[in-house]
Amino acid sequence: MWAQWARADSSEARDVAPGSWLAAALVYDGSGVSNLRGGARSGSTYEGNLHLRLTATGDRVGWSGTSAFVDVLSIHGGRPSRFVGAAQGTSSIEGPPGTQIEEAWIQHNFKASSASILLGIYDLNSEFYRLAAAGLFLNSSFGVGPEFAQSGVEGPSTFPRTSAGLRLAMKPTANTVMRASLLDGAPVVRPDGTRAAFRGGDGVLGVLEVAWLSRGEAKSGAPSDTRDRIGRYSALAAYDDKLAAGAWRYTGRFADQSDIDDRGDPLLRRGSSGAYVIGERLLIGAGEASGKRLSVFGQAGFADARTNRFSSYFGAGIVGSGWGSMREGDQAGLSLAHARNGNHYMRAAGSMKPQRAETAIELSYSTRISKYMTVQPDIQYIINPDTDASIANALVLQLRFEIAL
Repeated sequence: MWAQWARADSSEARDVAPGSWLAAALVYDGSGVSNLRGGARSGSTYEGNLHLRLTATGDRVGWSGTSAFVDVLSIHGGRPSRFVGAAQGTSSIEGPPGTQIEEAWIQHNFKASSASILLGIYDLNSEFYRLAAAGLFLNSSFGVGPEFAQSGVEGPSTFPRTSAGLRLAMKPTANTVMRASLLDGAPVVRPDGTRAAFRGGDGVLGVLEVAWLSRGEAKSGAPSDTRDRIGRYSALAAYDDKLAAGAWRYTGRFADQSDIDDRGDPLLRRGSSGAYVIGERLLIGAGEASGKRLSVFGQAGFADARTNRFSSYFGAGIVGSGWGSMREGDQAGLSLAHARNGNHYMRAAGSMKPQRAETAIELSYSTRISKYMTVQPDIQYIINPDTDASIANALVLQLRFEIAL
């Protein structure tokens, strides 16, 4: 949900109307964020994202199995991180103000081969390093873990800075999905505000993930052609259980967190890499008519401590729906995100003596109040914000809403 809106495994895309080749959606996410105590300073701000999303299918024009997607994103409002001071973002929709193309790609699903190819500007987190249950939470670590999210130039190709590249996907068995992606090592929108793709010195980012899933039948009325069983906006039903393992590597050069060369400049390392394992398990709800569901999830990630601040990360949570007085579609959950500084970062800090880790504990409740609007109150307690011993633990309250037309 929210920043993790488009999920191939859970089929959350809006369908193209019968007889049409194009569908449009307008989605607005807004959030009031207050740092009640601790952190960098107390205060409140408002942030918002507006998405215009266009999805096209080629079936009506003779390009069977081909689809295209464009997401134009406009970010406005304040920056909650300036109040909280946390290294893990407490809001998954925070980003630098401005308007950009967040995604623009074309995809082809090959008939009778369970394979898909996608080319263009692409958000990795729409398919990689993602868990449906984790998508409830607003802390950014439940999208992509911080050991990966804070790698490279401005992170990998995810919100709010995406890159151009290629993604391949295939299903060797009914319950196995393999994905590989090769992307520019820097985002299209550069830190200085310029726009470019595959500029000299960028290097590339390669990501590989294998996922094993347990799920029900394809959604009612969905085509049964093999090409609909893989890729973005597939006809697959939401999964019950998932286990995935992934690895990533940049080919560019990155400054060491602590080591220096003979001139006293940061030592440049060739490449930066990491790996992760994520999983989700449905404990209650499979095949039950009561509508009660209870899922647990876990995340574990590791990165090269020489070139990345966070060398390890652990996240976990529990999410329930259909319990007690909860309305249909409501979700409630409790989670924990724990990011640990690597040895090179700790060494560079010297006499500052930072804490070893930052931990975020989050309690969240999402409820749909109308066909078009969802509201989500959320509270987070941040222990050791930015791992800075001089910053008190922070208590952060958010009220998120989404309007989708």
